[in-house]
Amino acid sequence: MSALFCLEIEASEESLNPVYWEILMRENEKRLYNFIHKRVANTSDVEDLVQSTWLEVLCNCHRFRGLSKPETWMFGIALNLVKNHYKSLKVSYLHDELNDNVLTQSDLPDDITEYKDTLQKVLGHISRMPPVYQQILQLIVDHDISYQEVADELMIPVGTVRSRLSRLRQTLRNEVDWKSEE
Repeated sequence: MSALFCLEIEASEESLNPVYWEILMRENEKRLYNFIHKRVANTSDVEDLVQSTWLEVLCNCHRFRGLSKPETWMFGIALNLVKNHYKSLKVSYLHDELNDNVLTQSDLPDDITEYKDTLQKVLGHISRMPPVYQQILQLIVDHDISYQEVADELMIPVGTVRSRLSRLRQTLRNEVDWKSEE
C-alpha cells in the first residue's frame, strides 16, 4: 500500500481542502505530457520536462496557496519550464552559431569592410524609420521579449507587431540589396 502525499491548504477560514499530489499527478499525467508536447517537438525533451515538472511540483508544493486549482498551478510550472528550455536552447544555439561563424569567417580586409558597410546601411535606414518601428525593434532586440510581450507593452494587437516587423524586414532587405548593387 502506497502512502499518499498530501498537503492541506486553507481555502477559506472555515474549511481545509487537502491536495493529494500523487493522485493529481496520476490523473493529469497524459494531459501534462500532451501540454508540453504541443510546445516541444523532441520527445526526449518532452519526457525530461514532464519529469522536471513533477519534481518542481513535489519540491514546491508547500508554496501552493490554493488561490487557483492545483492543476492550474502545475501547468504554470510546466509552462515556465518549457520557456526556460527554449531560452537555454537559444543561448546554446547562438553560442554554437557564433563559434561556427568565427571559425569559418574569412578575415580579409575586403570582407570586413563590406560587413561594416552593410551594418552602416542597416543602422542608417533604421534610424530613418518611423518611431513605431524603431520602438518595436528596440524592445525585441534590446530586451529580448516575445511579440506578445511587445504587444502588451505597446498596447497594440500582436498581429500589428508581426505585420510591422514583416514590413520592417522587407524594407531592410530591399534597401540593403538595392544599395549594394550600385
